[in-house]
Amino acid sequence: MHHPAYPSATYVPPHRLRLAAAWAALLLAGSAGAAQGTIKLNQVGFLPAAQKLAVVAGDAQARFEVVDAASGKQVFEGSLAGAGTWDASGERVRLADFSALRAPGNYRLRVAGLPESAPFAIKPGVYRELDIAALRNYTLNRSGIALTPAVAGPYARPLAHPDTGVLVHASAASKARPAGTVLSSPKGWYDAGDYNKYIVNSGISTYTLLAAYEHFPEWFAKLPLNLPESGNGLPDLLNETLWNLDWMLTMQDPNDGGVYHKLTNKSFDGMVMPEKATAPRYVVQKTTAATLDFAAVMAAASRVLAPFDSQQPGRSARYLAAAESAWRWAEANPKVLYAQPADIQTGAYGDGSVDDEFAWAAAELLISTGKAAYRTHAFAHAGAAAKGTEPGWADVGMLGWISLAQHGKRLPAGVDAAPVRKQLLANGDRLVERWRASPYRVTMGSKDFVWGSSSVILNQAMMLVAAYRVEPKPDYLDAAQSALDYVLGRNGPGMSFVTGFGQRSPMHPHHRPSEADGIEAPVPGMLVGGPNPGQQDAKDCPAPYPSKLPALSYLDHVCSYASNEIAINWNAPLVYVAAAVESLQR
Repeated sequence: MHHPAYPSATYVPPHRLRLAAAWAALLLAGSAGAAQGTIKLNQVGFLPAAQKLAVVAGDAQARFEVVDAASGKQVFEGSLAGAGTWDASGERVRLADFSALRAPGNYRLRVAGLPESAPFAIKPGVYRELDIAALRNYTLNRSGIALTPAVAGPYARPLAHPDTGVLVHASAASKARPAGTVLSSPKGWYDAGDYNKYIVNSGISTYTLLAAYEHFPEWFAKLPLNLPESGNGLPDLLNETLWNLDWMLTMQDPNDGGVYHKLTNKSFDGMVMPEKATAPRYVVQKTTAATLDFAAVMAAASRVLAPFDSQQPGRSARYLAAAESAWRWAEANPKVLYAQPADIQTGAYGDGSVDDEFAWAAAELLISTGKAAYRTHAFAHAGAAAKGTEPGWADVGMLGWISLAQHGKRLPAGVDAAPVRKQLLANGDRLVERWRASPYRVTMGSKDFVWGSSSVILNQAMMLVAAYRVEPKPDYLDAAQSALDYVLGRNGPGMSFVTGFGQRSPMHPHHRPSEADGIEAPVPGMLVGGPNPGQQDAKDCPAPYPSKLPALSYLDHVCSYASNEIAINWNAPLVYVAAAVESLQR
């Protein structure tokens, strides 16, 4: 969860603290080096036909060359673009464009007077291992399962949080289920660096993975994830989403259709392995937002999993019935907003408006049921001025746009998705305009450097992909590629924000298993939150942030829940965008 406070009574092994402090010192030195001049690019690499850009600090240089990483032999040279200052980082930079280099190989970029860039590859399938690791991160963050060495390798761990004896909190009490009632609510994913499970954040995360499969099934058919369920006739991506869908179903009260907001301890656990976190767990308050997010996801899951009903007959019908039951509860309870109980201190995921949740749920139900009764709500978001350019857990209306554009032919007679397609293209054009104007050639502005900024740019990329799938303008795909480039190294700190990928990547994410397991390397494939000038954790951190500038405000230290935590809703668009770039780039 995106923590409001770092637990004060946490234990971090001393050797990990020493390593974290050393890495923080390196990061500080690195940020100073950035001012002197470095080359920043995607440290994983590029597909042969993709746009390929690097950022070069300073404005004195005129030329660049790409060299073979092993021999140092020049394979390409070009002129740097004109210099510009990125207000988000205060850097004066120039762009190197080597898109014309398509020959597979391993390379570095070289500019006279500067250190060579990190190595990168150009090859088909360059993001395959990244996508596998980003998806397996969900497996490694499963609740209620013993992860064996055969599945998890060095990250194996015993069963934790079976959640078969969860208590109904007073805030969630009803006549049929009074406070203290014992429920069974197993499975699901740990939300982030903590061990709790939240319906609101599960909503956007699970939908994004379902959409990734729905849009790019051929890509995911070729991605073996080595799951406990692998080989059961279902694509592994869907097997993984089922682990969370099964949990979400248990969060619906069968007596009325309402959905509990979260399953949680009363306070955050210390920095321990999950099997050491044994505090009592509760389901907390039913809310309109959670119930609508649930309805949207179950409606989407019903149609995505329908072709696989022979594996579990009746599954898709059960999902759709659960979605419609949730919708009825939300219609009868349209403004039940989450209010954190006094004795609960874990993440709130509070939301002051649920108009977007109504629109998203109605869109998914309209598509999956064909019932015109959902039409008005489904298109309400498309008729309103967009509040931003990308979705997030608190603003899910654009997710409905993606589904309506995908399934125009499934809509009832007389219902046209044209208004949504128009909105998608207008949104894509806004993002492309920002991208073209940016000295770093990214869609992010200074205001986008918030908690989870890495996911902001990837969700922007998901919207660019949605626009591209309506009208395949190269700029849409190039701007989406730039988002992937950003999280993999073309950013202010000049590092990959995905653990285990790139020459320089996070070593101390705010993720309890990675800090408590005694293994030096963190769990791979996790996207950290990224630069966040809010620095909400500064008072809790023994190391200072290297900068207050938005794009440089990042700290690779376990203390930094504001810039270095991980979360399921951040990894989901990474999975989606990597798949999209691989599938759409020709």
